[in-house]
Amino acid sequence: MSRDTLLIYSGGVDSTTMLYEYRDRIALALSFHYGSNHNDAELACAAWHCQKLGIRHVVIPLGFMAQHFHSSLLEGADAVPEQQYDEQSMHSTVVPFRNGIMLAIAAGMAESEGLQHVMMANHSGDHSIYPDCRPAFVDAMNAAINAGTYNGVTLNAPYTHLTKADIVRRGAQLGIDYSHTWSCYKGGDHPCGVCGTCVERREAFASAGVEDPMETKK
Repeated sequence: MSRDTLLIYSGGVDSTTMLYEYRDRIALALSFHYGSNHNDAELACAAWHCQKLGIRHVVIPLGFMAQHFHSSLLEGADAVPEQQYDEQSMHSTVVPFRNGIMLAIAAGMAESEGLQHVMMANHSGDHSIYPDCRPAFVDAMNAAINAGTYNGVTLNAPYTHLTKADIVRRGAQLGIDYSHTWSCYKGGDHPCGVCGTCVERREAFASAGVEDPMETKK
């Protein structure tokens, strides 16, 4: 199988699972530093896994987003809500059109590198909260990327209809070391355990029947 794919890679549970599941196809893992509270923690994890697998890792700076966009992810730990992972409580964590911006860059990078596919690790739990994770968005961006690149790059999002628990189960079967992944939206040295994405992670691991090594590290 040829390495013809670029993965948008955050260093979180979902994209790390995708990195391992499709590692024989991935030629390049592309991360972005857009100034979020947890960017540094995520990117350290991303670098660790890419080094372990021998996959090239590139980080693109997007500092303008933190300067001009409004989101609690860009405004410090205290701005992040400490509630359930639902639409009402998590709306403030939306970074407007983040995936659209990243996918546009990824498409250009893929074409420049002679790669045929871009992958992203959105899942069904994101659909109600993040417009740029929904199936309609994925389909529209795939059409735009394919039409706008000379080599007809395609966007693949194979986790779109999976739950986060489904993804964790896949990762457990692959033997992924999830102690080198980051989820907490507050950033810091240790996961807070109370923000929405910490709650979502805990519930996903529990539902999958898998022990989260980050819980034992607290």
